[in-house]
Amino acid sequence: MKKHIIVIIGYAFWLGANHIVWAEDCSKYEKQTDLTRCYADEYKAVDRELDRVYASYRSSLDDTHKESLENVQIAWIKYRDLSCHFQSSSAKGGSAYQMIINICLADKTRARIKEIMEMSVCEEGDISCSPRS
Repeated sequence: MKKHIIVIIGYAFWLGANHIVWAEDCSKYEKQTDLTRCYADEYKAVDRELDRVYASYRSSLDDTHKESLENVQIAWIKYRDLSCHFQSSSAKGGSAYQMIINICLADKTRARIKEIMEMSVCEEGDISCSPRS
């Protein structure tokens, strides 16, 4: 139990610290083009972090579970993209549309990073966790 608490606290610190590093303060911009660029940069940085976390976790799995994780990740990416486009559809055609999509993509990607990190810190014998090699 203590290990889980330490991991959760460490993860919370990591997420908070990295969020500051990942993104500049987009709220300082007023022009839509600047806001859109800023949120696009933020999403790209978060997506790179997802790639890193995913690769690290994947490397800890055996071949069968690597393939399963890859299938899950492909489905998750499709879900993320479709969900963000749906959630942003009321702004379609407007100047804020791409910014709203980028914010959504970054938020969902952060949630996926958290999910993968939680899977990667399971204690041995915890049957509620994902398989590890």
